[in-house]
Amino acid sequence: MMVQGRPMRTIWLAEDGWAVEIIDQTQLPHAFVTRRLETLEDAAHAIRTMLVRGAPLIGATAAYGLALALRGNASDETLARAGETLLATRPTAVNLRWAIEDVTGRMQDLAPADRAAAAYRRAAEICDEDVEICRSIGRHGLAVIERIWEAKGRKGRVNLLTHCNAGWLATVDWGTATAPIYMAHDTGIPVHVWVDETRPRNQGAALTAWELGEHGVAHTVIADNVGGHLMQHGEVDLCVTGTDRTTAAGNVCNKIGTYLKALAAQDNAVPFYVALPGPTIDWTLGDGLGEVPIEQRDGRELSEVSGRTADGRMETVRITPEASPVANYAFDVTPARLVTGLITERGVCPASSEGLRSLYPERAGAGQTP
Repeated sequence: MMVQGRPMRTIWLAEDGWAVEIIDQTQLPHAFVTRRLETLEDAAHAIRTMLVRGAPLIGATAAYGLALALRGNASDETLARAGETLLATRPTAVNLRWAIEDVTGRMQDLAPADRAAAAYRRAAEICDEDVEICRSIGRHGLAVIERIWEAKGRKGRVNLLTHCNAGWLATVDWGTATAPIYMAHDTGIPVHVWVDETRPRNQGAALTAWELGEHGVAHTVIADNVGGHLMQHGEVDLCVTGTDRTTAAGNVCNKIGTYLKALAAQDNAVPFYVALPGPTIDWTLGDGLGEVPIEQRDGRELSEVSGRTADGRMETVRITPEASPVANYAFDVTPARLVTGLITERGVCPASSEGLRSLYPERAGAGQTP
């Protein structure tokens, strides 16, 4: 996607061919800063502290983290330790586990001397595959937007509401929920995006708004709880979000607040779609409503807010009483019954076990209780 008029990805190899470079998303939207990862610990820190975030990008970063670890020592012990270190960084996004198991499994039958180069190759493949997956999600989601545009008589604009950041900053490129939006914009459909601020870390206001602006997509930042009001007044044609983990039954785990948006959408007959790549589906979970591990993060993300002052300084201020305890749940689970459809790289399907198996027949029986 575009940054200051030039195409970029969110993760890439440095010019020396072994270090990894990323966009430091904690600095956006006020500064565009890149960081260099040279060690396993660098990669783990980037994931844990959300320099990188979004399930697909977390997976890609973990894959490169394994390659960085094996570059110094390619023993079985190093491989196992690296996997454990990365897996402990964030518990909810299933792509993290998927990428670690994928790369680790491919290393088992290789001689230690061949592992580092193979890990780098596989990490690069994971990145390229993610780009193509998101591109395909975009094409299938574009058809949904086109139907709405036609139903409106090709008049006015198509108003979409999104939550958190499921844009190209959450993936390697294109994004999941935003890929159809970018494609619609690029084909000339007048789209406008209502961007939830997405407390507590403001990924919508800080990241989604920034990347939409860089690409020239019309958007408006709103407080998290404005969405229901807009739906009541006919100002939302379509909701589309991403997901960090989707169960085999079609229940969707995404940034906290997604469930409330889905409830409001159902009450107002607004279509609610979720865009996801195949690796985000957790085939080990059936219903999963009470089984998905919900990350609880540092309470300071909720009790403090950072921003740029009028004179250009970055400041962090506390907005809650010192003595007030804080519960910072990072995700919630939206039941499949509230989801109009799942937009995947293989097509659009109902949010159900039958729907998912129709697109992924090789997973028949997954998530079912014996």
